[in-house]
Amino acid sequence: MLALNYRGPSRLRVSQKPEPSIEHPNDAIVRVTRACICGSDLHLYHGLVPDTRVGMTFGHEFTGIVEEVGRTVSSLKPGDSVLVPFNVFCGTCFFCQRELYGNCHDTNPYATALGGAFGYSATAGNYDGGQAEYVRVPLADVGPTKLPPDMDLDDAVLLTDALPTGYQAAEMAGIKEGDTVVVFGAGPIGIFAAKSAWLMGAGRVIVVDGVDYRLEFVRRYAKVETVNFHEIDDITVHLKKLCDGLGPDACIDAVGAEADGSWFHRITGVFLKIQAGAPTALQWAINSVRKGGTISIVGVYGPTLNMVPIGNAMNKGLTLRMNQASVKRHLPKLIEHIQAGRIDPKQIITHRVPLEEAAEAYHIFSNKLDGCIKTILIPPSLQH
Repeated sequence: MLALNYRGPSRLRVSQKPEPSIEHPNDAIVRVTRACICGSDLHLYHGLVPDTRVGMTFGHEFTGIVEEVGRTVSSLKPGDSVLVPFNVFCGTCFFCQRELYGNCHDTNPYATALGGAFGYSATAGNYDGGQAEYVRVPLADVGPTKLPPDMDLDDAVLLTDALPTGYQAAEMAGIKEGDTVVVFGAGPIGIFAAKSAWLMGAGRVIVVDGVDYRLEFVRRYAKVETVNFHEIDDITVHLKKLCDGLGPDACIDAVGAEADGSWFHRITGVFLKIQAGAPTALQWAINSVRKGGTISIVGVYGPTLNMVPIGNAMNKGLTLRMNQASVKRHLPKLIEHIQAGRIDPKQIITHRVPLEEAAEAYHIFSNKLDGCIKTILIPPSLQH
């Protein structure tokens, strides 16, 4: 089969790999119909995630058709069209019982923190991902969700990570009716976080980014105010001035490890890797939000040292909430929002690219070329 093949930082190729097979009676083999490139895939691409091994196939956002199931799988059969949450989870451990599927204790040998995830290095369980023609999906009775008959595939693939993560970001922000919410990052997650903030009762939503075309897109899609941090001397002071001198009620970090805006953090966190990514957006969030406010973090950072002003957070009495999204928990509500027309996820898709051209697609997305917001990879069998 054709599959993305990681060869080292900023080096990808699409090549032939063996098709996956049933390894456990609760496995399924899924033929991919859609796969996305996610902003957090760029952390892998740039070599910022520990133990990303040569030969790995990325891709934690995908839909597909069930081709084969193991003998104990009872909820799926060949021919079923499914979306597959990026979390690999057991459904029965202490954390899964509390719907913390991103923290499953049984699907990742490094499960003191992160649970299992498709296509996200050995630190997330070493599961190959969906930027391929076929994927082995373990615990198939638990994760995959059958698509509603009227669900567009482009909407469905955005339910595997991007939309649930943005929605959970807004949920964790504890938004109350009329609150002012600032979202750092106008990528897909930030766009969906901004859209979701309105659904949760926000009275004002402001998105901060440094790329004009992304800001223009989120203004149009989510009907928000925007700020280009390159045009501001001090973003913290600017946001406080926009909010009666006090600061916003909640801030969402939808950026993570590769944030722009501070040369010091870029050098130490991205190039030298002295800290686990550039925590610029997180620092801005902590320093901007009002006293007693809430910080929601869904931007991905490495699992080691970061220079975070935790003293400011403590002295301001902030609430910090963060996690990987528990995709399965959000699906019923998000499917309802889509069917009711409150959210149209597929509108953020700007590029549809053959799987064979995935390496070029990563280059375009990484360098913010051609107005790229969200890229879908199409396997050869569907390119007609």
